[in-house]
Amino acid sequence: MPGCPLTSAPIGPRAHGGNGARLAAELGIDPASVLDLSASLCPVAPDPSPVVQRHLDALGRYPDPARATEALADAMAVEPEHLVLTNGGAEAIALVGSVLGGTVEEPDFSLYPRSGGPLWRSNPNNPLGTLAPPGATAGVWDEAFWPLATGTWTRGDHVHGSVVVGSLTKLLACPGLRLGYVLCADDAIVWRIRRAQPEWSVNGLATDTLADLLRPVDLPAWSRQTAALRHELADLLCSYGLSVRAGHGPWVLVDRAGALRATLLGEGIVVRDCTSFGLAGTVRIAVPPREQFGRLERALRRHCGTGSEPRTRPPGSGAGRTAP
Repeated sequence: MPGCPLTSAPIGPRAHGGNGARLAAELGIDPASVLDLSASLCPVAPDPSPVVQRHLDALGRYPDPARATEALADAMAVEPEHLVLTNGGAEAIALVGSVLGGTVEEPDFSLYPRSGGPLWRSNPNNPLGTLAPPGATAGVWDEAFWPLATGTWTRGDHVHGSVVVGSLTKLLACPGLRLGYVLCADDAIVWRIRRAQPEWSVNGLATDTLADLLRPVDLPAWSRQTAALRHELADLLCSYGLSVRAGHGPWVLVDRAGALRATLLGEGIVVRDCTSFGLAGTVRIAVPPREQFGRLERALRRHCGTGSEPRTRPPGSGAGRTAP
């Protein structure tokens, strides 16, 4: 990586993304000053804070997920009895894993069970960003990034006997609110998942707010806008001589980038170490909102040279590819 010196920083690689607050605590800086590109959230979703503030009275009631489940089912055009609302995508994965177990074909997301059972696949693949071929099958599909990759809510594998897990946290850019779901047309599996879920698992702010958070969602537009920003991110990184791979997710991969990660940490910018995916030396950089591109470019310019005009990438490199 020409021109990018290794800069020491106190935070080491983590198994998962979303490490901005930890970095701030370890560096003794304001969390608001950290640009967290280790968690791949929708870069064009509106700020959920004003919507959540209108529902603060939910704190005085026990949560009831019924209305929120119906709102999500209506948005997804699925049957509400096929949906289980969860405390983020992580709980959806944990619940299905506890009921069914699972295996994976590496590389894939580290939270999936690897103890035997049905095949789990993320679609698009996390971390590679590649969409599964139309005829691909799995027992469990993780569609956390499917809506942003394709502009549609689901591929529909649940009607063919598969279980689908999803993360509204990613789509709505509200990681602290914790919203996810399990989608399955098999009544017996849904019943087992409901029995495995603790009572009041999804908090009242999440259940009361979800219908309003879903109202402005425009999946086709958000998918197009995210793809355009992914193009810009790939071109920016390539212009500084970095080896970039981009698929259909709201992120890009940069290979041979251990020094880049350390350098950006020194600038208060966190990117995702991919060692837990079995991709040592590779980092995943989330597509930032447009207003944050300038900060990333300034950090690259300070540490990686002056940059250049975006270069044409060789066929098959994948950088900047958009979803179909």
